[in-house]
Amino acid sequence: MFGLSFLDSKEDETPLPPPPPSLEVLPSEVSPSLNFTLEPVNLGELTLLKGRVSTKEVLGLPNSDLVPGVYEGGLKLWEGSIDLVKALCLDVQNGNISFSGKRVLELGCGHGLPGIFACLEGAAVIHFQEFNAEVLRYLTIPNVIANVPKKLQPAATIETNCQSGAEVRFFAGDWSQIHQLLPCVKYDEKDLNCHPGDGPTSGYDIILMAETIYSVSAHQSLYGLIKKSISRPHGVVYLAAKKHYFGVGGGTRRFLSMVENDGSMDACLVAEVADGSSNVREVWKLSVK
Repeated sequence: MFGLSFLDSKEDETPLPPPPPSLEVLPSEVSPSLNFTLEPVNLGELTLLKGRVSTKEVLGLPNSDLVPGVYEGGLKLWEGSIDLVKALCLDVQNGNISFSGKRVLELGCGHGLPGIFACLEGAAVIHFQEFNAEVLRYLTIPNVIANVPKKLQPAATIETNCQSGAEVRFFAGDWSQIHQLLPCVKYDEKDLNCHPGDGPTSGYDIILMAETIYSVSAHQSLYGLIKKSISRPHGVVYLAAKKHYFGVGGGTRRFLSMVENDGSMDACLVAEVADGSSNVREVWKLSVK
């Protein structure tokens, strides 16, 4: 349905440009002049709204799935995002997870549907991270506003929405640097291996991510960010992705092998989706040991 066509060719060996600086994007930065069209996304018992915008209009690029180091595909709705929301719905119904009062981080959020679901389920803190600030300004934030009740919508500034008690914020930047900006991460630059502190507000209880592990070259920085950001000892990660991404070698098998070798998290298969192609999609739950 939402093909990963850019993965059919070999990974470009050209050195990537330096990543953009990490920054917080405020809801007040949304541009009202952009051509933004809303479409329904049927997720079984749940229907969410998603925006459609032009890559050329937002980023000045041709309508492409990916430009490595410049644009990481955030304007496209990937099938893994839908898989993840469906799996979360089922886990909530079965009592396997609760978002009520939790601190949630969605990595590589794009449309932000999993994070929006967490907001609707009563999360206390929902932080959205995306490589491109433009994706947050022109797609993620409008999607949040279109889907959540007004009392839960993000404030125009960084202040917590006092009426609902929920804090909804948006952060742009590369996985190798964004930890320095995330409010729930207490990170000591002198200790590159440290993780969030032991305080009651340290780290994120639930980290969500879909279609983030297609490139092997990004696995270490992504997993490093997870380890710095997750709450201990009860934090969990929900990961939706394909078993293998042809052309660049990423996928759940390579990523989970790295996690297993590290030895600090357990992995459990939550859902498997076969769409008739040779490549199966999966949703995994990672738990701190």
